[in-house]
Amino acid sequence: MIFHLPSVLTIALDFIVWLVIHLGVSISAAKIKPDAFDPESWLCRGRSWEREGKIYKVFLGVKKWKRVLPDGAAVSRNGFRKRHLKNGDALYIQRFILETCRAELVHWVIFVFSFVFFIWNDWWVGMIMVAYALIANMPCIVAQRYNRARLRRFDRRCAERALSQQAETRT
Repeated sequence: MIFHLPSVLTIALDFIVWLVIHLGVSISAAKIKPDAFDPESWLCRGRSWEREGKIYKVFLGVKKWKRVLPDGAAVSRNGFRKRHLKNGDALYIQRFILETCRAELVHWVIFVFSFVFFIWNDWWVGMIMVAYALIANMPCIVAQRYNRARLRRFDRRCAERALSQQAETRT
């Protein structure tokens, strides 16, 4: 703790700062153009241990609980709704993949900001804030990574089907 505040003020500040962090990061990220996100970047690319999202389905049961997560698209007027797949159009799927990158970044940044709570809170309260950030953001990160892996598989299948149809048309 760098400086000490009375308990009531500390609790009020904690709530206000969390609100500012959640809204500030979400609104700021919503202003970034979708093509600024790269699904193959270090943060977004699939890892071999994820087994194309199967790890999240099998071990974490993501498919059962991801529907109860809030859709952060409501924060922005132009937010991209990710609750349901609207169509199988290739451009739409690519945009959806980019939006999962945006959403994942938002949740990682919110988590990183949890460490500011050590400035005015006792160390144990700071640890509670970090734990809260982890508990609140990891399900969202898992859901984005799972959805992105599924969307990539779907996109590959669609592309393969299109190539197959083109080949049949030529013959």
